[in-house]
Amino acid sequence: MLKDVLKSIVVSQQEWLVAGPNEIKREQFSQLTSLPSFAYILTGVRRSGKSTLLRQLMEYHGSTNYFNFEDSRTAGFAVNDFHTIEKLFFELNGNNQLLFFDEIQNVDGWERYVRDAIDRKKTIVITGSNAKLLSRELGTKLTGRHLDYQVFPFSYREYLSYTKLKKGLDSFNAYLHNGGFPGYLETGKKEMFSTLVSDILIRDIFARYNLRNSAVYNRVVQFLLSNTGKPVSYLKLKNVFEIGSATSVMEFLNYLTDVYLLFYIPLYDTSLKVQARNPRKVYAIDTGLVHFSTASFSPDYGRLLENAVFLELKRKGKELYYYKGKRECDFICREINTGFEAIQVTWHLDPDNEQREVEGLLEAMDKLNLNEGLIITTDQQDIIKTGKKTVKLIPAWQWMG
Repeated sequence: MLKDVLKSIVVSQQEWLVAGPNEIKREQFSQLTSLPSFAYILTGVRRSGKSTLLRQLMEYHGSTNYFNFEDSRTAGFAVNDFHTIEKLFFELNGNNQLLFFDEIQNVDGWERYVRDAIDRKKTIVITGSNAKLLSRELGTKLTGRHLDYQVFPFSYREYLSYTKLKKGLDSFNAYLHNGGFPGYLETGKKEMFSTLVSDILIRDIFARYNLRNSAVYNRVVQFLLSNTGKPVSYLKLKNVFEIGSATSVMEFLNYLTDVYLLFYIPLYDTSLKVQARNPRKVYAIDTGLVHFSTASFSPDYGRLLENAVFLELKRKGKELYYYKGKRECDFICREINTGFEAIQVTWHLDPDNEQREVEGLLEAMDKLNLNEGLIITTDQQDIIKTGKKTVKLIPAWQWMG
């Protein structure tokens, strides 16, 4: 691209570098206040706040070396143009050691430039909305030279900070209902959710992978968003939606994970073969999106609560499974330093469900040889002793706050 064209784009994009109304610091911000020469990758679903976090980091580090590849004017950008961008940054800003790039995966071969820049002691902070495209290049060209940070919509803690509400049951129920997408919280327009899903499917999946039958795949997404917390199988989806093969379904579900719209957790088993042949449970990136997408006029708040717990565990970097034996347990969590945890989620523990929920948790605890387990509810706090085992009940708003 011509230098003058790139310069006009750089200058016009500077207008974006202004804080929005009610903007809050994201939870990852404190992890990125020190930026030695390295590549820092901010990934996550569209509109989750990656660009805002990028801008906050730029302000903190006193840099305006920014370029956004979502800009339609950058369609002809090639790898060699990165060096022109560096020269422009130096001319305009007086330095080019710290560089910020939005949605860099739109440029073929971007990873070669980033590696070269790191070799020249540059620091690169980039965002991207497709895990597969980023991980493929990172694994081959930037091994050991990058740190990854996944940016989710607001956590409950960030929701409280943004809305100025107090921690408690009322604000938590509002969080379940509204979710954490900053754009929706700012405008209150539910159309944001349908536009978000449409943008992701059309721009990041249908066009990129040349998929046909978009109407059918739209229905699959609607079905999955309406059935979070439930097991799904490729074969069942193939039959219900009359898709050509289970492999096609599997590929499409993987695309949905790559763009951070949906996640799947396997059955807990020490055998990978057993895990592979059993259905996986599906969860969505945001409870507000689930609430908006559910056809029922009466939302299933228990399902929203389970999805919110999943997202909080995911934010904490837990390795997640579900348990199913004679009974079921919602989450088996594993972390290198802390070992296993067993967590059950229910809206309210009462005489009708207590036996099922507690026995499912105890069975998972027996399987993992755990003496303590956790039941997360909306508003109950208690301790249940059964033999040598202890089951703790805790309100979700306390556990997440």
